[in-house]
Amino acid sequence: MDEKLRILLCEDDENLGMLLREYLQAKGYVAELYPDGEAGYKAFLKNKYDICVFDVMMPKKDGFTLAQEVRAANAEIPIIFLTAKTLKDDILEGFKIGADDYITKPFSMEELTFRIEAILRRVRGKKNKESNMYKIGKFTFDTQKQILSTPEKQTKLTTKESELLSLLCAHANEILQRDFALKTIWIDDNYFNARSMDVYITKLRKHLKEDPSIEIINIHGKGYKLITPEE
Repeated sequence: MDEKLRILLCEDDENLGMLLREYLQAKGYVAELYPDGEAGYKAFLKNKYDICVFDVMMPKKDGFTLAQEVRAANAEIPIIFLTAKTLKDDILEGFKIGADDYITKPFSMEELTFRIEAILRRVRGKKNKESNMYKIGKFTFDTQKQILSTPEKQTKLTTKESELLSLLCAHANEILQRDFALKTIWIDDNYFNARSMDVYITKLRKHLKEDPSIEIINIHGKGYKLITPEE
């Protein structure tokens, strides 16, 4: 990679943290390691990063809390959670906060770098696209700026919300196949990613509820359909 991408790595297991940092640096990244969420957040405020990798269970400030604070400051930066937990509720909690991916321990270094590279490719590809505007009922959606607006207000969408709404708009009044959306945005159409997409569909419905002519409906066994007035 021409310009080294910066990773904010927060992991309280010293041995694992050092292994991850060394491996990522060997792959050409600049990886900064912090042992707890509090130190990680201070570093985030001072420096510019391209992606965050947070352990969930950390002292002083856990990964979920850290991610919420990071998201409040920068809605677009990708976040990957590392955790030993495999409970569905914990994983769904991570996706509700806005995680881009979730890796359960133990995992291979190759898997982590694959996930990081996949997310960064999506982000870079998105930034390289020309501005694209959609008209959705009373809303205007700027996919480049990730802003959903009406004459009265503007809403800044997260990266996942924006990517999913972009797909729905591209297939407006048609069925957006569930597996296609999952593989396009989440890379993998597994159970947890499918539940994550359901969470984001609910968020988009809330954003669009001001216009009763717009609806995102479930098409059982197939996917979703954005119902919007034809221009």
